[in-house]
Amino acid sequence: MRVGVMSGPERGDAAHKAARMADDARWAEDAGFDTVWVPQVPTDFDALTAVALMGQATERIEIGTAVVPVHAQHPVALARQAMSAQAAAGGRLTLGVGASHHWIVRDMLGLPYDKPAAYTRAYLEVLGAALSGGGSVDVENDVFRVHNPLTLSPLAPLPVLLAALGPVMLRIAGECAGGTVLWMADERSVAEHVAPTLTKAAEAAGRPAPRIVAGIPVCLCAPHEVEAARERANRILGEAEVSPNYQRLLEYGDARDVGDLCAAGDETAIAARFRRFADAGVTDLSVRLLPIGTGRDELVASKLRTRDAVAAIAADFR
Repeated sequence: MRVGVMSGPERGDAAHKAARMADDARWAEDAGFDTVWVPQVPTDFDALTAVALMGQATERIEIGTAVVPVHAQHPVALARQAMSAQAAAGGRLTLGVGASHHWIVRDMLGLPYDKPAAYTRAYLEVLGAALSGGGSVDVENDVFRVHNPLTLSPLAPLPVLLAALGPVMLRIAGECAGGTVLWMADERSVAEHVAPTLTKAAEAAGRPAPRIVAGIPVCLCAPHEVEAARERANRILGEAEVSPNYQRLLEYGDARDVGDLCAAGDETAIAARFRRFADAGVTDLSVRLLPIGTGRDELVASKLRTRDAVAAIAADFR
């Protein structure tokens, strides 16, 4: 199992965010991580711009988006942006995309969210054609009528992963993408729901074994602080409360909320949780560092301790 870390925009102005994300990528590369994953926060920094910045600051590490919503821009525009970012990153981009959620697409963007699976399949057909570098994108399906000259080609094969939670999306991820990017999926839901559905679809489509990227919060802490870490995870990462997609995914596993997904405790406890995800079929773990404490200084110190511990643990999985 490959282990990577998430790096996304936090508080501060855009200039400081850009510099911090570049620093995070350099640290992750120097620490030996396989991948740095960049979320697309609806209200903040553009993920593919961050990929370009991180790519210029690093030499080896894979840089992935987790994930870019497909409704936010035309697939040809996304392909053009992704290939540009990939060039800046020296061919190291993995493009994670997803249908997002009703509260982003419908409520924030004011766009229809009636048939997200059908829209995503049609979108991936156009996106795949654009990323093939054939010189022209000519696709007509139930959603798009595209005849678009495009001279830009990917610097190297550009993998696409699809955020998929339910059976229909997982089948699309297996048939039309290189795997899936998960959030709110515990070990049981991966082993009994995600991996079998995804792998069966990929095999039926004649595609290679799919990647399963599972995102989880991680906090290095003393045993008596584990409950505080889980409570903090629920407080700041509680998307399941407003997303039916996540609520349905939780039904496939044992976790009831994001706090249950948190790998919290000492190094031994965290390593054991990582191993359970690997045994469930996860090919890539995406770590969301979760600091605990009172005040900025304690939170920063907690984050640094956690990231150093995760780097040491990750070395055992290589």
